[in-house]
Amino acid sequence: MKNKLALAIDGPASSGKSTVAKLIADEKNFIYIDTGAMYRALTYHALDQGVDIHDGLSLLDLLDQSKISFAKKNGDQLTYLNGQDVSLAIRQNDVTQAVSQVSSHKEVRQEMVRRQQELASQGSVVMDGRDIGTVVLPDAEVKIFLEASPEERARRRYQENQSKGISSTYQDLLEEIKKRDQLDSTREVSPLKQAQDAVVIDTTSLTIEEVKDKILQQF
Repeated sequence: MKNKLALAIDGPASSGKSTVAKLIADEKNFIYIDTGAMYRALTYHALDQGVDIHDGLSLLDLLDQSKISFAKKNGDQLTYLNGQDVSLAIRQNDVTQAVSQVSSHKEVRQEMVRRQQELASQGSVVMDGRDIGTVVLPDAEVKIFLEASPEERARRRYQENQSKGISSTYQDLLEEIKKRDQLDSTREVSPLKQAQDAVVIDTTSLTIEEVKDKILQQF
């Protein structure tokens, strides 16, 4: 086995990517990189600064001025934007509704991919997102594509929001997830799609531990 390994986990919103990626990173002592949080941090910054989320060049300028980083604290991975903890702020509804638009811009994705590949070069990594196995880490030793029904994903997101005190309804979340699926899978640049050599796991009826075990079997 190589000294440095890469695990790429792709899939639609709320399919369990981040949760299982964190578990595996902890168990195998890999670096965990939440690419979705990077796009969310930029989206939050754009909304906060009044930058047009439909203007790719303006978003790129904002990104060039932004440092997005991660740190672990009390077992949780926190997301920082220019030194400020934005872990909760980037999960709010306004960010969730805008992040697909922000991440659709070619200029933004190219810079994000560059940063993600730079992070991945630092050691063995678990990286999750929409285009990890196809674009960011096409040579990853293990590629996973997670699936789950929209209804199950909406239920998970609703429970997660409740636990964090974020106001939402199941029906709104279901419609939002269906809309994100459409945007993510049809965008021109790096659309959500399964890598040809990825192992597909349907997580609809599985516990997160069962999903983790299925992924670990691929090593």
